[in-house]
Amino acid sequence: MAEDSDLRYPIGKDSEQKEFETSFNEPLKSALVSDIKNLPSFLEFAIQDLDAAQLQTPYRPGGWTVHQLVHHIADSHLNAYTRFKLGLTEENPLIKPYDEKAWAELSDTKKLPVNISVTLLHALHARWAQLLEDITENQWQRTVYHPERKIKMTLWELLKSYSWHSRHHVAHINNLRKRMGWN
Repeated sequence: MAEDSDLRYPIGKDSEQKEFETSFNEPLKSALVSDIKNLPSFLEFAIQDLDAAQLQTPYRPGGWTVHQLVHHIADSHLNAYTRFKLGLTEENPLIKPYDEKAWAELSDTKKLPVNISVTLLHALHARWAQLLEDITENQWQRTVYHPERKIKMTLWELLKSYSWHSRHHVAHINNLRKRMGWN
């Protein structure tokens, strides 16, 4: 059995990623935006052919079920898209944290099928990727303020974070499939 840290962070923690130490450059921007653009398809492929029982399986002991994870990604990325829009249109706006664990327990997450969130992600990520592709080099240095973490974050740092978030959660599902022999 894999260690808990491997199950929680299948691609490593975000702070361990080499791109987090890299300043803005076009090739990295293209790769990170590609992660955002492709997340809905990668997620759809990761959950393809999973039955109801498999969707209710936690990706790790004590973790969310695949069902909750898919809805969490939609919740998180709706917030991310809004954060980028705020960062592009306001001076260092305060971004609203949210209680992701509480959101994962709400009725829409519990009752709606995962395809609702996958469909939402396809539309959301098409808009988000277009927005990201057109951000200028100077605009990547615009900031938002995260009150829970008490830090200013550039849009460039946010992009790196959500690129990692996308790959991180798809890896949770793919690793679960592999461990359970669902491939």
